[in-house]
Amino acid sequence: MSLFSGRSTARYTESVPKVTFLPANVTVEFESGKLPYKDHGKPESLLDIALNFGVHLEHACGGNNACTTCHVVVKNGEENLSEAEDDELDRLETAADLTLHSRLGCQCIVKGDVVAEIPAWNRNYISEGGGSILGDAIPPPKKPQTDGGPEPTTV
Repeated sequence: MSLFSGRSTARYTESVPKVTFLPANVTVEFESGKLPYKDHGKPESLLDIALNFGVHLEHACGGNNACTTCHVVVKNGEENLSEAEDDELDRLETAADLTLHSRLGCQCIVKGDVVAEIPAWNRNYISEGGGSILGDAIPPPKKPQTDGGPEPTTV
């Protein structure tokens, strides 16, 4: 009971996980089971949470476990993520800078507090002109012409 109101102060007992995305140091909270699904990755995965809160986590394959662009390194709270399935582990073998704490953001479902780092190569890959496994679906940035010649035309 509250000393001031004479009423019981019921505490919220449902799960409200906190996820911190590094290096941006952005921490978000969400009520389990109430997060709107963004149709990318598994519901309540790190990718789904990032999309819901405006945190950029690359996902060239649309969160379908077909690439590694959503690769993250879990710094804290691995026990609060779903267990990695064989499909995810097989895909992770192709990830750059694989660690014992690597996960695919689209596959790991958050069940409690987690701190995840988005590797620098991942944050900058597409924005700096890196290719995509989707070919021309994500074209590299166009380079400005420097030869002073006429602009190309299409017929």
